[in-house]
Amino acid sequence: MEYTNLGRTGLSVSRICLGTMNFGPTVSEEDSHGVLDHALAEGVNFVDTANVYGRQRGEGITEKVLGSWFAQGDGRRETTVLATKVYGPMGDGPNDRGLSARHIVTACEESLRRMRTDYIDLYQMHHVERSTPWEEIWQAMDLLVSQGKIRYVGSSNFAGWHIAACNEEARRRHSLGLVSEQCIYNLMNRYVELEVLPAAEHYGVGILPWSPLNGGALSGVLRKLADGTAERSAHSRAAEAVEHDRVQLERWEALCEELGHPPTEVALAWLLSQPVVTAPIVGPRTIAHVDGAINAIRLTLEPETLAALDALFPPVGKSGPGPEAWAW
Repeated sequence: MEYTNLGRTGLSVSRICLGTMNFGPTVSEEDSHGVLDHALAEGVNFVDTANVYGRQRGEGITEKVLGSWFAQGDGRRETTVLATKVYGPMGDGPNDRGLSARHIVTACEESLRRMRTDYIDLYQMHHVERSTPWEEIWQAMDLLVSQGKIRYVGSSNFAGWHIAACNEEARRRHSLGLVSEQCIYNLMNRYVELEVLPAAEHYGVGILPWSPLNGGALSGVLRKLADGTAERSAHSRAAEAVEHDRVQLERWEALCEELGHPPTEVALAWLLSQPVVTAPIVGPRTIAHVDGAINAIRLTLEPETLAALDALFPPVGKSGPGPEAWAW
């Protein structure tokens, strides 16, 4: 396993982050524990979840799965860099969602209880809250840090401007500020290269790409459909991509076959080659999925391959950050 620092911090995390959205609603608790044990044994020490995962409002099903895993002991919690999120609705009341100081503190305490732990390593805002001032948000986050309940603060689905505004307010308060941003980023969705990645690089914020396979479209969906082995790949963004981007996906899968590596590994290796990326978030349902993601770390893409991928999946605009990507 390879490790890197989480953004500008001194915290070491594995180059692959284990996403847990499937744990509970799709993967049983027992099988989820098996995937977690295998990943930990292979050196994956970075685990990401959210209080809304589990498809049952207010229940925090996925966090509870992690809590029962930590409860088995043997250093599971001590070894794991644990990340979760706050923002989504956890009840029917008007204050049971969002980023008010009240909800941030309450949601954190409930996450700690569900996961049977005393602290969260990375506490992430799941979405921007335009109606809540940054001063209030940082007041709550600073309180949780001072109480030892969280170690670092991250964002998710923020625009570049929000990363800047959030970190400037943290600077005024002499707080550490955001250390990571979790955003959708993959070969088929490169919009964050315009503003989010430049802002993240400027502030030392590590990028944690979610949906690195674009909902399964980059996992070799055409071959899977032909073989009758498609699972999630037949649904969601993958199904839309098959309908609208078939020619591009045919060329993608042909390129991967020429390289001699599975499409999943090539897609992850491309993300790992991007300088601001800390760790792509993979959402395994099986141990084999974990092994495939780990294999991507060992795959180095040559300059000509990276150029071929840029030609196949062009950057937005004229390439590079904004405004160079669209202005004269």
